[in-house]
Amino acid sequence: MNQGRKISGGKYHRQRKRRLHASDSQERHVVIGETKRKHERVNGGNIKIFILKANWANVIVNGKAKKAEIKNVKETPQNKFYARENRLMKGVIIETSLGEARVTSRPSQEGVVNAVLVKPISK
Repeated sequence: MNQGRKISGGKYHRQRKRRLHASDSQERHVVIGETKRKHERVNGGNIKIFILKANWANVIVNGKAKKAEIKNVKETPQNKFYARENRLMKGVIIETSLGEARVTSRPSQEGVVNAVLVKPISK
């Protein structure tokens, strides 16, 4: 039999290192705090802006966007322990100065915290 071949006749392929374009980026944890952003070069030479810390959110109230201060993370559908760490991600219920809101953006990807008011503060 020919060397460098399997018994079935198939070729063996040399292993190679992971290429830069195929490597994973570092996992980003967005938490509540004084707003802090970071820029990263991505494929195509584009620049992606993402947030590391945020204390303001754009909350949609009756079709209009209002800026509201984030006070606390109430519940997280992904993992209940993330709420204790005050981690911001898509689908999280946050307490704001306007009431409870659900985050609709992906802060670790988009660089902004957008939310929709779920339960306004009762007066």
